[in-house]
Amino acid sequence: MTEARKVPLLNVANILTMARLALVPVFLFSLFEAGGFDTTWRLIAFGIFAVASFTDHIDGTLARKHGLITDFGKIADPIADKALTGSALVGLSILDVLPWWITITIAVREVGITLLRFWVIRYGVIPASRGGKAKTLAQVIAIGLFVLPQNDVLEVIAWAIMAVALVLTIVTGIDYVIRAFKMKARAGRAVL
Repeated sequence: MTEARKVPLLNVANILTMARLALVPVFLFSLFEAGGFDTTWRLIAFGIFAVASFTDHIDGTLARKHGLITDFGKIADPIADKALTGSALVGLSILDVLPWWITITIAVREVGITLLRFWVIRYGVIPASRGGKAKTLAQVIAIGLFVLPQNDVLEVIAWAIMAVALVLTIVTGIDYVIRAFKMKARAGRAVL
């Protein structure tokens, strides 16, 4: 009988997740520097946002490929994603680039699903669904486009992708709620 390999908490996937969290204040500083509309600083903010967003793809791929999945990573990864996208949305709303209702809609869904995951964690971890991953990708692309210095064409594309992101945000939020209640119900039946 072999003992299951213990995955160290300090591994490359978790380090990338923590790096993403550390980039959030650096991104915000760049976004707001020089009044928030300086072309150079907006390009720097976009670069930081793009690098931080890309670490989300890399850390997940490395964790799955090399068996580095940890309970910490399962919880910290979505929190890091929400911190990055949430801070970007709030920043863009403060700058009047995005209406507050969009930021609030996405934030309520993200915080609600994170709390829901914690509520059912004793029954299991709700993994990200394909729809959830598509939602994250659409949000990241739309936010990134809004961070860039705007022109008419870019603005139209950004709004179109943000519309898709909003639909996916709502639909996948409902899906997570259904999955959480099913998981809790299954766990309740298993106890009986």
